[in-house]
Amino acid sequence: MSNEQSAMSNQLKSILLILFSIIIFANYAHAVEYGLDDLYRIALERSERIKISEEDLFIAETGKDKARSVLLPKLSAFWNYTRYTEDKFSSAGSVIQPEDAEYWGVRLDQSVSLSGREATAFNISKENIEKSRYDLDSVKEEYLLSVSSAYYDVLRAKKAFEITSSNVERLTKYRDAAAIRLKVGEVTKTTLLRAEAELSGAQSEEIKARNGLQVAKAVLARIAGIDGSYDVKETADSSQYAADGKPGQAIETLKQTAFSERVELKSLELQKKIGEDQVRYTQGSYWPTLSVEGVYSRKNEDPKSAAYNRESVYGGVKLNFAFFEGGLRRAEVREAESKQRQVMLVYEDRKKSVGIEVENAYLDLVTQKGITEKFEAQAVYAEDNYKAVSKQFEYGIANSLDVMDANTLLVTAQRQLADAKYNYQLSILRLKRATGMLLKSVISPQPSVVSQNKEGNLR
Repeated sequence: MSNEQSAMSNQLKSILLILFSIIIFANYAHAVEYGLDDLYRIALERSERIKISEEDLFIAETGKDKARSVLLPKLSAFWNYTRYTEDKFSSAGSVIQPEDAEYWGVRLDQSVSLSGREATAFNISKENIEKSRYDLDSVKEEYLLSVSSAYYDVLRAKKAFEITSSNVERLTKYRDAAAIRLKVGEVTKTTLLRAEAELSGAQSEEIKARNGLQVAKAVLARIAGIDGSYDVKETADSSQYAADGKPGQAIETLKQTAFSERVELKSLELQKKIGEDQVRYTQGSYWPTLSVEGVYSRKNEDPKSAAYNRESVYGGVKLNFAFFEGGLRRAEVREAESKQRQVMLVYEDRKKSVGIEVENAYLDLVTQKGITEKFEAQAVYAEDNYKAVSKQFEYGIANSLDVMDANTLLVTAQRQLADAKYNYQLSILRLKRATGMLLKSVISPQPSVVSQNKEGNLR
């Protein structure tokens, strides 16, 4: 091969290498990075569960249209054609039965109960729309919390992978150092074997951490509705929590916030009012029903009878009152009253559950805050300890067991700190959810501060 051909071959290889690098970089560049706010926005737009609840709201709005239609008169048209086998005449020659007859016209009908139950049904339909809106907000809040949990699971898995990778790197350096010291006779072969065993275990943990990260990302992608390759970034969070005053007072204040802000309680309050209206609507069946009608009609006959009336316009009023129907109305009223009592009991039960939820979320937040502070100090001490022991091992003061113990302590401290840190951030969101402030903070974000003033108000 000539030098010119060799040069062209090398240039071709260089071009292919550059193209390959560009492709790899492009694929990497297309891995979109999402923060928690981005995931919230995507989840609210794409979640099937939220869309199902939105359809429930749409159904409630159509229920209002149906209830309004009962308040409006009904306009209908009719037509009837009759063909007889023969025409018949009286002895006097007048037509008794024509050969054919055609009858058509327009009718206007309106029927209302004197109790006004149609208006009551219309009010119930409007309250149902408002209740469906609260139910939709409740679904959104629950979904946002599940997105938050999956997001912090990914960050936790990502941090675990970083910790295991750093551990593999440290143990690799330690193994190499042990191999060098073995050659010069400063350590025994068991030290090197111990280092190899520890390194193999760390590499195994790294593989499991990598797979755990992939699983966590797949779960988050499913919950948030993410397509394609992506990564998450840790949102810069300046959220802080400070509890001033007595914990008991803070909890009671947070409970009052939850009682006024939780959309589930607002929905049940509306359900109580709907129950009262439902009882009144059912009791309206005891009242008479008034019906009004107006009709315009035309009639064609062949042959025409003596009493033939070509065109008619008339109106009518009917009053219908059922005296006995076998106890149906009484049973329906008692059923409506029982359902109303059920709703009141459900409301009280849910209110108590919300109070417990707020208390648990508050205490968990305080606990996670204290744990995080302790683990931060532990991680600092463990890192300083590992550095000191490593130096001592280099100068022959410490043995391999001391290094392994220090390394194990460091890895454990780092993992515990990562778990505590993300549990603390998630506990802040759980407290927001418990007090009914999570959705509001996402839709109308305020300065990222979760604190409590002296009165215990969450802000």
